[in-house]
Amino acid sequence: MNQQTDLLAVDEADEPRNRRARELARRQLSWPVNLAPETLSYVSEGHALLLGNERHVRRAARALADTALGSLSLLFSEPLAPGEDGDDAALLAATDHLSQHSLCRDQRHQLRLTGYLGGFCATLDTPGGPLDLARLLAGRAHFDLVIDLGEAPCLALELPPPGYLAFHWEDATRDTRLAEAAELVGEFDKPRYVQVDAQRCAHAANGQPGCTRCLEVCPADAIASRRGRIEAWIEIDPYRCHGVGSCASACPTGAIGYRQPTASRQLDTLLGWLAAYRAAGGRTPVVRFLADGTLVGEDSAAGHVIDIPLEELGAAGHDQWLAALAGGAAEVRLQYHAGMPERLTAFLDDQLALAQGLLSALGHAPERLVCLAPGDSAGRDALPALATLTTTPLALTGDDKRARLDQALDRLAELGFPDGARHALPAGAPYGSVAVNEATCTLCMACVATCPTPALGAGRDAPRLDFREADCVQCGLCEAACPEDAIRLEPGLLADPSRGERRVLHEDAPFACLHCGKPFASAGTIAAIQAKLADHPHFAGEAARRLEMCEDCRVRDAWRALARDPDAQSRV
Repeated sequence: MNQQTDLLAVDEADEPRNRRARELARRQLSWPVNLAPETLSYVSEGHALLLGNERHVRRAARALADTALGSLSLLFSEPLAPGEDGDDAALLAATDHLSQHSLCRDQRHQLRLTGYLGGFCATLDTPGGPLDLARLLAGRAHFDLVIDLGEAPCLALELPPPGYLAFHWEDATRDTRLAEAAELVGEFDKPRYVQVDAQRCAHAANGQPGCTRCLEVCPADAIASRRGRIEAWIEIDPYRCHGVGSCASACPTGAIGYRQPTASRQLDTLLGWLAAYRAAGGRTPVVRFLADGTLVGEDSAAGHVIDIPLEELGAAGHDQWLAALAGGAAEVRLQYHAGMPERLTAFLDDQLALAQGLLSALGHAPERLVCLAPGDSAGRDALPALATLTTTPLALTGDDKRARLDQALDRLAELGFPDGARHALPAGAPYGSVAVNEATCTLCMACVATCPTPALGAGRDAPRLDFREADCVQCGLCEAACPEDAIRLEPGLLADPSRGERRVLHEDAPFACLHCGKPFASAGTIAAIQAKLADHPHFAGEAARRLEMCEDCRVRDAWRALARDPDAQSRV
């Protein structure tokens, strides 16, 4: 592994100088903040649906009776047992006037709940069709909020939508949660955290399925695949999105972008801080990524630690971590915090394994990337075990996510000892090549038409399929689109400069039109079409020659045949 121990030694005596350098860097470049973010609004009149067993639901309704909520609708299972609680008579007297409906145990599992604050829909599957409970109980098109007191929440999400509060009646925070529910009346604004560029998305193309990485990492289930007659696309519900940012970090093409701030501005500021820190005399910088809210109450980090305050920890992925190392950081540390959704933790663990695999493939120690447990101040302030890879600043160009990542990987390759081999990476990694079976490929270019990046290309002057591995995100669209089943994905990182060069995967001689001589297809394509249409009546006899004509000459020849024999069409 390339340790680069000759650059700058690690020394505790550098602490005062490092602190001064870090402060100068922060003064020189301020962290980008979205001062006027695009927002969306929730409008709630406080019409609440209460779910759970009857006793707990009625108790919650009694506690909320004198609040500003517009109405209370009770939906309960497990009815009160007579004489079980001496308070039951008073409880019924206080809440029996409220709109209510009782469910049997089977019906409880047929309840469907969707929506968010100001727009919850609750339906019950019945033999006669779905029953709209908002219409039935509240006489409205929707409920504004839901208080779920059931043993198992109706919405089993790590990050439920705003306006959905799920807790047990015996919960120590019950009164606080009920008070929070009572405050959910009025208009509430929140930022639009992410945006989608459909032109860059590798989810689907020409009716073929592709990348699903963003769908797999959202802890709020705010991302869905929508399908029309042919095409499918990714759609993010901004009302359910919590801004975790893992979707943007997981997206290999940059089709999903984080707004607060954009990934390119965020990374440029990080690299600017590293350069300014170095220019001010700082040594062996360590970059720590953390959620901004977790800095509250934390003591100041050691002078060599440069904190990157993210809206959420998932808003930066392996592309930014590797760029930090390529820009002169000795180590990158991810500061996990309490309360992280399990799916976010799993995503960051996967990204860490991927980034460490890339480092190893390029000849560097994977220990340069580590995660810290919540509250681990000793790990945060520890001196790096390895010196920096470089003292030369890194400046990335352009706004394309993949292109900027390739620039960082190229720098790491220059600083390491890549062996020219293909290295295995964790399953689902967006790196690899494609293999083409030349015996079955007809150069129809269906793969080129579906490729969402410039990875696959068609020859301009001859039938040719070429490929640039650095652009391939292993979405599988080319493999799915190939009518001859001639393409296979080859995952893994090629640790060689040829990864960034275009190479020919398959080429064939051009086929010239029988009449005009214009090249219009490959010889392999024409041979395959002739074989498949050998028994087609429209191309029988002399008409078979039309398969060897370009599109213009083929139409002219067909019209000439009809002019000579007008009844020919009725016989086909």
